Amino acid sequence: MGDKNSKADNRIDYSRPEYYDNRELSWLAFNHRVLGEARDKDIPLFERIKFLSITASNLDEFFMVRVASLKDMVNAGYTRKDIAGMTPAEQLEKVNGATHALVEVQYSVYNRSLLPLLAKNGLMVVESHEDLTKKDCAFVDRYFQDNVYPVLTPMAVDSSRPFPLIRNKSLNLGALVSKKEVKSRRHLFNKKPVQGKEMEFATVQVPGGVPRIVQLPEAADGTKRVILLEQIIERNMDKLFLNYNIECSFPFRIMRNADFSLEEDETEDLLKEIEKQLKKRQWGQAIRLEVEEGIDKQLLDIIKKELMIDERDIYSIPGPLDLTFLMKMYGLSGFEQLKYQAYTPQPVMELEAGADIFDKIQEQDILLHHPYQTFAPVVDFIKQAAKDPQVLAIKQTLYRVSGNSPIIAALAQAAENGKQVTVLVELKARFDEENNIVWARKLEKAGCHVIYGLVGLKTHCKITLVVRREEEGIRRYVHLGTGNYNDATAKLYTDLGILTCNEAIGEDATAVFNMLSGYSEPLGWNHLALAPLWLKDRFLYLINREKENAMEKRPARIVAKMNSLCDPDIIKALYEAAAKGVKIQLIVRGICCLRTGVEGTNDNIEVRSIVGNFLEHARIFYFENAGDPELYMASADWMPRNLERRVEILFPVLNTALKEKVWHVLEVQLGDTHKAHFLQADGSYQKMDGRGKNAMSAQEIFCREFTALAAKKETGQQARTFRPEYSQAIQSEKEQGGLW
Repeated sequence: MGDKNSKADNRIDYSRPEYYDNRELSWLAFNHRVLGEARDKDIPLFERIKFLSITASNLDEFFMVRVASLKDMVNAGYTRKDIAGMTPAEQLEKVNGATHALVEVQYSVYNRSLLPLLAKNGLMVVESHEDLTKKDCAFVDRYFQDNVYPVLTPMAVDSSRPFPLIRNKSLNLGALVSKKEVKSRRHLFNKKPVQGKEMEFATVQVPGGVPRIVQLPEAADGTKRVILLEQIIERNMDKLFLNYNIECSFPFRIMRNADFSLEEDETEDLLKEIEKQLKKRQWGQAIRLEVEEGIDKQLLDIIKKELMIDERDIYSIPGPLDLTFLMKMYGLSGFEQLKYQAYTPQPVMELEAGADIFDKIQEQDILLHHPYQTFAPVVDFIKQAAKDPQVLAIKQTLYRVSGNSPIIAALAQAAENGKQVTVLVELKARFDEENNIVWARKLEKAGCHVIYGLVGLKTHCKITLVVRREEEGIRRYVHLGTGNYNDATAKLYTDLGILTCNEAIGEDATAVFNMLSGYSEPLGWNHLALAPLWLKDRFLYLINREKENAMEKRPARIVAKMNSLCDPDIIKALYEAAAKGVKIQLIVRGICCLRTGVEGTNDNIEVRSIVGNFLEHARIFYFENAGDPELYMASADWMPRNLERRVEILFPVLNTALKEKVWHVLEVQLGDTHKAHFLQADGSYQKMDGRGKNAMSAQEIFCREFTALAAKKETGQQARTFRPEYSQAIQSEKEQGGLW
């Protein structure tokens, strides 16, 4: 960098709002990228409906937490601006506009693209009960009588019966009804009420315990046909309100504020307080109302008034409400040709079946890469420790675990076997609170010492410590990971972990658990860096070191992979480093408040987002360090919540062979030309035109590499290398200048 540019850079204030994107709008842009997968005609049809379902599920959580938080701030009169210079009210206005646009695209994809293609491929979705044949009507009426009617609770509203509490995320049918004068079903299918009649409001909740997708008898040509449960209920509404005529009925669904705050310092029993707050979550303030397009105005006015919902928070939906049902449709049998071939996680080469895992860890540090490699070694690590008579203690942090977790079972078994078992169960893991309360109680009952997190902080780090007595003395075995101890999501999320018995890391792991269970903070640390103590300072130091190296004309480069980037101090440091000549490549799946093309940075920052069949979840950080590269992995993203309000761990990759493997992960992702979206200077994301025979999908490459390794080992061939022929494509791309 020349002197002229360096002097100009000194005058740039990189904390100015125009250099940052709003967090909420950035998240909506990410959901648009997921929606892009549903629109991609090159993706198998059933995978496309899965991605559309994911966008709907994502949007639900976004409203319950992020939009709810903005509304709380507006209601409280909070006017402080975010890093992009917007007040909460301004953010809310832009978010509303962007969300309405997103929903419009969702249903355009569903109605214009996916429904016709499903029908063409042998799956007909009957959109209205009015389209049923006489034979179908008999079938659904019998289904209603046998399977649905006993579950339903019709609710009328009059002077003696107030408007019912509508549960968060529940699908409901609202109706206008009039008292019967004569027995008749003539009004049953009306979409508009008869004028001049005195009408009352009634509603019934579509039961969540009954399958929403109901299969009709197959058509003569073999076409499978399905209808949604709410259509069956709507057809039979007269059986629920026998003394009334159904003048009109329409589905509606509400989203409520699901965020809650705890005064932890004043709470005597955190577990009981969270249980109490969870009950309130169902009845929080209504923040979003979805109604079927064409809903009767009188009916809508009643719902709107009773729920106290603003006009801008009403979404008129041209199709079925709550597209998350598409994930159940994805599971229908008989359409495997319309899905990706299921990938089977491959075994870890260093851990043969039946091997003593502790012996293997003593031989070498072991890198685990999920879901390309099986999660079984992590479970086996706990299982073997639970049974091993030489193991004295097991300590573990749990943030999100699966519904039937083998790890929980192993920890309980360990306690019953007389091991000292300490488990930190984070009760404040949003939307997993109830699940974690169940596990916490089960572990306590088994004799484990359970810690419910720390006051004011979420414990988000992923660490397990096994203390074992051996001939040489006490040895500590440690697992450190970027993802949760969840055997279910480990098949869907890309994460990395390390198994090690490195003595210095073992000492640090002991210090971590002593801090979590008591008040003991060591005077110094060997290798681990913790948030909220000084992890942020560590990252800022590493970024600044690259900047200084660039200024001294030494090799300087940063490659960082994470889920989200919105910490203003980190972003400012990255801008300043880029301005001095540091090449920065960021792989950020979701939120990214950093902008590219910022003045003074000389296009030294590149941001890509990879959206594929697996959810990118690993956090990896590479620093060139003047030609002596350092690699780290972490549980933390570059977000204020991770760096300042959570217990997180950054751990180095020390082993040379493992460093090469982790670098390979970054290298392959930097070479992705098929699933990578690149952040443009205007804030938009664009995909490369990577559809040809040379198109490279990082996730596909990893699947092929690990499958090839397993096949080589199966046939007795040497399988030490983790780089088969697929890396040749990467090398070719590099030679053509495609990676940087």
